[in-house]
Amino acid sequence: MALFGVALGFYPTLRVLGCFHGVLAVGKPLVLEDVRVLDVREGHIIENALIVVRGDRIVSVGSTGSVEVPEDAERISCRGGVALPGLVDAHMHLLGMRTGDLVKEPLVTPLGVFFARAVRDAEALIDAGFTTVVDAGGLIALHLKYAVEEGSLRGPRIVAAGFPLSQTFGHGDAHYLPVEWVDARTTRKITPLMSLICDGVDDCRKAARYALREGADFIKVMATGGVLSEKDRPEYRQFTLQELEAIVDEARAARRFVHAHAQGKEGIMNALKAGVKVIAHAIYMDDEAAELAREKNAVIVPTLAVVKRILEVGSEVGIPEWGLRKAEEIYKTHLDNVRKAAKLGVKLATGTDYLGGPFPHGENAVEIKLFVDELGLSPAEALKAATLHGAEAAGLGGQAGVLEDGMKADIIVVDGNPLDDVGLLLSRERVKLVIRDGAVVKKLLE
Repeated sequence: MALFGVALGFYPTLRVLGCFHGVLAVGKPLVLEDVRVLDVREGHIIENALIVVRGDRIVSVGSTGSVEVPEDAERISCRGGVALPGLVDAHMHLLGMRTGDLVKEPLVTPLGVFFARAVRDAEALIDAGFTTVVDAGGLIALHLKYAVEEGSLRGPRIVAAGFPLSQTFGHGDAHYLPVEWVDARTTRKITPLMSLICDGVDDCRKAARYALREGADFIKVMATGGVLSEKDRPEYRQFTLQELEAIVDEARAARRFVHAHAQGKEGIMNALKAGVKVIAHAIYMDDEAAELAREKNAVIVPTLAVVKRILEVGSEVGIPEWGLRKAEEIYKTHLDNVRKAAKLGVKLATGTDYLGGPFPHGENAVEIKLFVDELGLSPAEALKAATLHGAEAAGLGGQAGVLEDGMKADIIVVDGNPLDDVGLLLSRERVKLVIRDGAVVKKLLE
């Protein structure tokens, strides 16, 4: 027992030492000079600016002459590039998928192969300027987040849900498999896509506690049916209000939040009434649901990119027929409803729902461009959704998502002004500098 206690006490120490290995190491202050800084709150550029970083925090930001530069600082010339907060994908999956066949690929591919692929995807994300990702369900990210934290893996900060909660016959229940193969607590076939199947208030509480036990940073729930689940539909309500309230209560008790897959109106309304903080997809969010979201100060992550991509390549990459059919049915309605929600002042964050392969990590800035091209938001509004609001959806509100004194030093510098063209963020070559938690993880500046 004594040895067991020592082991439990030593594990967090290893995590801390790992952080000092490359992410949180305290050394000389870092100064970014000859840089233009995007103020995402106000949507304008501060010209001829400086950013001072010490440890993992921003010390000061401002125009040259207004910022005191420490004498021992390491200086990086940004050559007139634009600095903005590290980008956030507020709903995605580090699964290591390489096809769209959600039926066959998870069953026949060894688990280690998924991990190896996901490592590559994490590297692509950080190189594309994404310093935080919200993994909205899956086994892989639950483990990779520790590798990033200890400095063993180049990648974004991973905020992971781990196993999502689904009712029987829910969106997270693989309807084509025996139910005992789906639940992470009962299956002998470990795959990246396992869920926790729970029904009734008590069972939902227990499942939430199990997710937390496995290391969840937040609880993911399936509050409606979906596009890529076989036998249900996006409109179907899943979980009762009382079940959702129990799950939210368990998350709150552990200082966590709940993020809901919610596509139909009834499920969206129930989730908001229960206290869910983040609503993903929101396909059938009408004016009443949008008003409630605004009243509750919830963050909506519409995930336009994944449906658009399904429509473009789904039939070629193995998306099941039921997914193709439903994607075609909902896309226009989805866009119309999110446009209306934006006009009503609902808080939006960008998230792709990408999972690798034909839904490629590293191209996640496509969602920012879709916010401009399809929703009609200004570049400034889309960038705010990808930074300030994305950080809030990741549980980092007040800590990240904006370049201000005291915030986490998550900074990217790009060649060009994204207020003129957000599409430039799709080019990894134009992302010249990436800093996460105060550590330089990518530098292309000469």
